[in-house]
Amino acid sequence: MNEADSERIAGLLTAEGLEAVDDPESADVVVLNTCCIRENADNKLYGHLGNLKTLKEERPGLQIAVAGCLAQKDREEIIERAGHVDVVFGTHNLHRAAELLHEATTADGPLVEIVDEHRPDAASMDARLPSERVSGHSAWITIQIGCDNSCTFCIVPIVRGPEVSRRMGDVVREAEELAAAGVSEVTLLGQNVNSYGRDLGAGQWSPRFADLLRAIDAVDGIRRIRYTSPHPKDLRDDTIAAMAECDAVCEQLHLPLQSGSDRTLTRMHRGYTAARYLRRLDAARAAIPDLAVTTDLIVGFPGETEADFARTLEIVDEAAFDAAYTFVFSPRPGTPAADMSADTVPAEVVAERMQRLTDLVARHALAHNETRVGRIEEVLVEGESKTNAARQSGRTRQGKLVHFDAAAADVPAGTFVDVRIVRAAPHWLAGELVATVDGSRHPRRRIPVTAA
Repeated sequence: MNEADSERIAGLLTAEGLEAVDDPESADVVVLNTCCIRENADNKLYGHLGNLKTLKEERPGLQIAVAGCLAQKDREEIIERAGHVDVVFGTHNLHRAAELLHEATTADGPLVEIVDEHRPDAASMDARLPSERVSGHSAWITIQIGCDNSCTFCIVPIVRGPEVSRRMGDVVREAEELAAAGVSEVTLLGQNVNSYGRDLGAGQWSPRFADLLRAIDAVDGIRRIRYTSPHPKDLRDDTIAAMAECDAVCEQLHLPLQSGSDRTLTRMHRGYTAARYLRRLDAARAAIPDLAVTTDLIVGFPGETEADFARTLEIVDEAAFDAAYTFVFSPRPGTPAADMSADTVPAEVVAERMQRLTDLVARHALAHNETRVGRIEEVLVEGESKTNAARQSGRTRQGKLVHFDAAAADVPAGTFVDVRIVRAAPHWLAGELVATVDGSRHPRRRIPVTAA
């Protein structure tokens, strides 16, 4: 979500005649778009602002803006700790970025504008806002802003507000415009995409997420659809059915577990048990062949016992995820979990548990990837490998990173290619280029399964 917002902010500034530069030293404007999910994001912000203070002293005309979630949360505190900042704006008025920077040139001191509530008709939801996209073939589409859940560890409802869904027609229209511009892959964004549309309809028919998936699937030119993030308690059968039926919807599901302990899940206010989570996961895997599943996991939630953690390991082992984003619990001011300091798990215990968890996740990830050795995978090329200029990188429909030798072929980013997988690691696959793929849309491939 923050990456999508950053592209919007960059687009607004570009539309005003500014040009992107590679380093702050040559910039006239520096915008720090912030996250506040974890405490280290706060530390990074003030570290960057400290470095920019010297630059501001050397070039007083430099404008510095702080945007996003941390700006929404801290507001005046940013100015108190970093008085050299010119503009602070939050998550609900990013469409005002260029205007605020202009207004700050004549303002008497720093300009702080925070909007506390996101309206369904808010301008920042408008697809017509310019966007400076990082990729020409892949794009974010925001379908929903905010969250109505009350997870005790999460600050998102505080800084993003309650759920506001975009009208389905607007979302589809944006997908059509992107396809016409050459985009072949879209990722639908929301804090809880599974609850998309609940706030639409005013008592009449309202679209569900499954309806939206089918509508985007019908857009000519869109060959891959991904989405993030769903909430396990709201994963419906109709969404699973749409994933199975729609050719463009990728065989990839990110389903945040957070903990395998029912006691911890209750204290987190997650709204499901480990058993219910596994039933939803089993239903998705049964309906969607070759489904890759990833998850989020928190280690060291206040009061987590060794028995709680052992249960998490059991569920992770049973779920056999393709990958997991693992996090040490980070208390966020204003959330209920931040008041559970009496139940803090010692740092050394958390570190030891994290190591056991990541080892288990890596073992399953490697096992999944090794089953793909020998297969020919359709890969959407993203560009040159970050570690080897003689290789290209891209992703399969399951979201798996693939590196392949492209020295003998001109394979630009955005090209679909067939790659034979020859080697596997926990976090990537390596392969040999077989051929480029016809640009026309074609049905998904079904992987034959032979009973042992």
